[in-house]
Amino acid sequence: MAIGKWIGGIVGWMTGGMFGALAGVVLGHWFDKGLDSVSNESNSGERSFSDVYGNEGHRNNFLFALLVLMAYIIRADGKVMHSEMEFVRNFLRNNFGEAAVRQGEQILLKLFEEQKRQGSATYQNTVRQCCQQIAMNMPYAERLQLLSFLSAISKADGRVTSDEIKAIRDCALWMQISDADLESVLNLGGGSLEEAYKVLGVSPDATDDEVRKAYRKLALQHHPDRVATLGEDIRRAAEQKLQKINEAKERIYKERGM
Repeated sequence: MAIGKWIGGIVGWMTGGMFGALAGVVLGHWFDKGLDSVSNESNSGERSFSDVYGNEGHRNNFLFALLVLMAYIIRADGKVMHSEMEFVRNFLRNNFGEAAVRQGEQILLKLFEEQKRQGSATYQNTVRQCCQQIAMNMPYAERLQLLSFLSAISKADGRVTSDEIKAIRDCALWMQISDADLESVLNLGGGSLEEAYKVLGVSPDATDDEVRKAYRKLALQHHPDRVATLGEDIRRAAEQKLQKINEAKERIYKERGM
């Protein structure tokens, strides 16, 4: 019997409402998983419960936070597009495995239902509180990776609405991500020189030394090693993000003859 799920859900509901209940169920699942792993490996002595729970829990905390914010972004324009959900399925499949697709969809549907039940204003406040918890408990580099995923989801249907941009800006503000870092993430992957400067966070009037300094700071801030504890797949996603930063840098360097 998966008692951890039920204990987690009940405690979460009492302490944190709907989001607390969902998080509690997920945490309870990790607890059950950890106990099973310890039971299966107790004779070998290879892994402790803290190893199983700690590593898996940190990764899944990130996933749950991402699902909560995904729901907020996807519903920002008042509708859920098939292309957006397909993007989410593929994202979960590629980054977290096939089992996460079904589980992630179930959590998203519950979050959509809760958004309807609460109404936009109350739900927005709930997301704000969730983001504040993320800001308190998640390293800045991981928050930047969250923001990068949210930006990609907003582009999944081929266009980004003003409502989606506002929702992303809300999340960035509540997670205590700077305006400069927000603009940098929002402009990743753009093909223009103007977007490249926004990625690096400098103006076209900046000196070459200022451009180099901005790039070095950004490359360090977004280095894949900073999210390595989340798993190799998340690290690969961070590598792709860094590649886009490098492309923006090369576009500027080429234009300046650097």
